[in-house]
Amino acid sequence: MLRISSLFRMQIMTKTFLQVQKQIEQLQKEAEQLRRKEADGVLSRIKDAIAVYGFTAADLGFGKASGQVALAKRGGGKKSRKFTESVAATGAPKFRDDQGNVWSGRGPRPAWFKAALESGKSADDLRAK
Repeated sequence: MLRISSLFRMQIMTKTFLQVQKQIEQLQKEAEQLRRKEADGVLSRIKDAIAVYGFTAADLGFGKASGQVALAKRGGGKKSRKFTESVAATGAPKFRDDQGNVWSGRGPRPAWFKAALESGKSADDLRAK
């Protein structure tokens, strides 16, 4: 009786190639669903951080840098046409630090501005002249 029982158990435990393939497909579907769910959470946290710290596409390494930050990176003293146009479109910067960061005063406060305030500077200290 023991022999029949172990033989029966062995047949149940033995899977065919097609059964394994089907199981792999199911696991791949589950993995993709989990990846999408996790990616949505990561994207949400990234968007929150962008809003809180005022990151731009250039800060994140996408597109071209704009404004004073681009001038500092290029090391040039002349303002580019794009910089002039972007300032005209958004208005002159209202705040500036000694490292070339600028902010129009619109939208969320950028990280450099918050850090300057936390270090003891006032908004008046950072006001562009």
